[in-house]
Amino acid sequence: MNEVLDRAFGHPRGLLGRLGGALMAHGNAATEHHVVEVAAPSEAETVLIIGPGPGVGLEAAARRAARVVGVDPSADMLALCRQRCAALIDRVDLVEGTAEQTGQEDGSADVVLSVNNVQLWPDRTAGFAELFRVLRPGGRLLLSGHEKWLPVARHALAAEVTAAGFTDLQTWRWEPPGPFSALAAQLRAVKP
Repeated sequence: MNEVLDRAFGHPRGLLGRLGGALMAHGNAATEHHVVEVAAPSEAETVLIIGPGPGVGLEAAARRAARVVGVDPSADMLALCRQRCAALIDRVDLVEGTAEQTGQEDGSADVVLSVNNVQLWPDRTAGFAELFRVLRPGGRLLLSGHEKWLPVARHALAAEVTAAGFTDLQTWRWEPPGPFSALAAQLRAVKP
């Protein structure tokens, strides 16, 4: 990824990071809400969100779940999450980290969500292993990515998730509303 894209979207920081955050908040909002709806976290569950960006999905999950943890490599994005979720901050924990290193305990999450950032993970094998580790048995993983930006085809990504130990895999395409929305490849799996 080139430096400009990394500063705006990969590891958002500075002016480009704030611009990237605004674009993500607007462009990803429908998908973020859709993913939370599909995951359907209950009032008793803990949700881990990988790469919450400016916190649109984080806020939506915090309105439903007992606890939500946002893990992002960008301190700037975590600051935006903190602002967006100020009224729900008693349910939200924000951690600087990555999919490969969440800083969470074994079996501490009921649901893991990730929207439009799997293509940014430097090591997807390690990322999926980490997400498998932090999910409780029966926990759900739900990923969504702009189909044109996925690092591999949807079926290959599904194979990586299966290789990490997940079962009950489902994949589908979802078209967010709006004239400029990108087709999303989505995946749901369960930790046995």
